[in-house]
Amino acid sequence: MAEPREEEFLDDVADLEAELQDLDELEDEAIELDELKAERDEYKDRWMRALADAENSRKRADKSRRDAEMYGGSKLARDMLPVYDNMKRAMEAITEEQKAAAPAVIEGIELTMRELLNVFKKHGLEMIAPEVGDKFDPNQHEAMFEAPVPGTKAGEIIQVSAEGFMLHDRLLRPAKVGVSSMTG
Repeated sequence: MAEPREEEFLDDVADLEAELQDLDELEDEAIELDELKAERDEYKDRWMRALADAENSRKRADKSRRDAEMYGGSKLARDMLPVYDNMKRAMEAITEEQKAAAPAVIEGIELTMRELLNVFKKHGLEMIAPEVGDKFDPNQHEAMFEAPVPGTKAGEIIQVSAEGFMLHDRLLRPAKVGVSSMTG
C-alpha cells in the first residue's frame, strides 16, 4: 500500500479550513440576516403603530368637527329659549278684544313665533312638550314640585310649566313639570 502523500493530506486540511471559513461566513451572514429581520420587524411595528395613531387622530378630528357643527350653536340656542318663553306668554295673554282691535299686530306676533320655531327646527332644536298624564321621565323632565292629586298615579305629570328642548340628541333644557305624589 502506498502511503498517502503529505500533499494530499495538506490539501484535505486546506479544504477543511476553507469549508470552516465558509461555514463561519455563512453563520455570520445568518446572524446578520436575523438582525436585519428583527430590525425590519421593529420598523414594520413602528410604522403600523404610526398608521393607527394617524387613523385615530383623523377619527377624533372628524368627531370634533361633527360635534362642532351639531352643538356649536348650543349657547346661542340656550340663550334664545327665554325669547321663545316670552313670545309664548305674550300669545297666551292675548284676549279676544285685543285680537279684534289689532288683528295685524297679533298676526305679526303669531308669524314671528312660527318663524322662531322653524329656525329652531332647521338647526336641530326640537321641543319636548309633555302632556298632563304623561309619565315623568327624569332624562327629559325637571320636577318643579310634587303634589298629591286625586285620580292620578305617582310619577304622572300633573302640570307643565315650560317646554323643554333637545339639540339633536342632547338635552338643552328639560321640560319643567309638576308631578303627582299619590300613592295607592
